[in-house]
Amino acid sequence: MTTHAPRAAQGAQSVSLPATLDEAVAALAAVPAAVPVAGGTDLMSSVNAGLLRPAALVGLGRISEIRGWQYQDGHALLGAGLTHARMGRPDFAALIPALAAAARAAGPPQIRNAGTLGGNIASAAPTGDSLPVLAALEAVLIIAGPGGARREIPVSHLLAGMEMLRPGELVGYVRVPILHAPQVFLKATGRTGPGRALASVALVLDPARRGVRCAVGAIAPMPLRPLEAEQWVAGLIDWDGERGLVPEALTAFGEYVAAACIPDQPPAEDGSERPHPPAVLHLRRTVAALARRALGRALS
Repeated sequence: MTTHAPRAAQGAQSVSLPATLDEAVAALAAVPAAVPVAGGTDLMSSVNAGLLRPAALVGLGRISEIRGWQYQDGHALLGAGLTHARMGRPDFAALIPALAAAARAAGPPQIRNAGTLGGNIASAAPTGDSLPVLAALEAVLIIAGPGGARREIPVSHLLAGMEMLRPGELVGYVRVPILHAPQVFLKATGRTGPGRALASVALVLDPARRGVRCAVGAIAPMPLRPLEAEQWVAGLIDWDGERGLVPEALTAFGEYVAAACIPDQPPAEDGSERPHPPAVLHLRRTVAALARRALGRALS
């Protein structure tokens, strides 16, 4: 669960199996070339493709403290070792519905059983299903460092590369607000059943702040937040009433989100319009449809 796994020359591998988060950090500090591994779904893909050959591994599977969650001052403190399968269960879905939906859509059972929340964050793959949900929820990461140190950074900062994990650090926990309001996660895969997202949308309502938060995943290196679209549609909602919107408003919101995330091409030198290629236009229509449906479901 690091953002950048170091390369190492071929040779014998050492494996450490710490029992606590601080022991894992100490193991990483002792062997700087070591790579932490939880579910290993992304790591093994890189190894099998010949892109990575770690000299040492620090296994995180025995660290029980990061495999559950707890309540903390109106938030849920999620361990980075939570698997997608565990997050997809009904009790977790009642807590954070959008994250549970993303976990259930993460892939086939063998991936959901092994892949972890922290691994999804640290790998930072654009198609990571949990990432737009965490961005929409404005989640905060609790990073474990040497000597028992803990620091907090917004998940959006890590995904954008604004703040990186330092040597010997691990994502220990993820803190997300419990909103007690509708949340939706939708994705388009281009094929039937769970698969890699072509585009995804996470949308949450925040009645306490009378806000709508939306994040679009898979179409850029990090989840995109269409802030102006969020503010516009939040101003249309009757937060003290039925909260419904007419179909035209839902459609306009979808188009607003899509245009913000996939803007028009700049005009040519002669001032004429330059249309997007058909594939980009299709992706833009897909994002608009996902955003429209997500808001409609959240308000229904």
